[in-house]
Amino acid sequence: MKKIVAIVGMPGAGKSYAAEYFKKAGFDYIRFGQATIDEIKKRGLDVNEQNERIIREELRKTHGMAAYAIINLNKIEHSAHHVIIDGLYSWSEYKILKEKFNKQFYVLAIYAPPALRYERLTNRADQFKNDTTHTFRSIKREDAITRDYAEIEKIEKGGPIAMADYTIINTQGIEHLASHIDSVIKELIDTE
Repeated sequence: MKKIVAIVGMPGAGKSYAAEYFKKAGFDYIRFGQATIDEIKKRGLDVNEQNERIIREELRKTHGMAAYAIINLNKIEHSAHHVIIDGLYSWSEYKILKEKFNKQFYVLAIYAPPALRYERLTNRADQFKNDTTHTFRSIKREDAITRDYAEIEKIEKGGPIAMADYTIINTQGIEHLASHIDSVIKELIDTE
């Protein structure tokens, strides 16, 4: 049975790192936030936090709070393999995917405390200079704080984190994160 795993967490927690490990394990990769970046580029705008916020809010006004699940549902359904979703955000997205895929759907929460996440976010541009997808872009501390509040207050981000089937505390480095992700992948694959 195909497994659909959504990674949830606040910006800088390590979601995209986690998604990379799932990709290496053969999962098809769907990044919900890529729809925002694609729309920004289509409009010829700079990829930055301000433009991302504008586009995210527009997409949600058009499609509702489940916008990213709705936009990506076809990709998920037509994947021939297990699927890893990088960045499920809202409670509404969670409910749509849970209803649609039921026992095939799992949520993995990646957690890191705010101070650590903000440090990671402000230093990413130097670390990922060749990132053409804008997955690992730097965000100023002030913008990261504002984004945290907006994601919690405006897009129901806490619900999917609270309902996670698995939670990994990501404070001890990449090797520690990788070890826990490997355990989650093994458990998911072993329950087929």
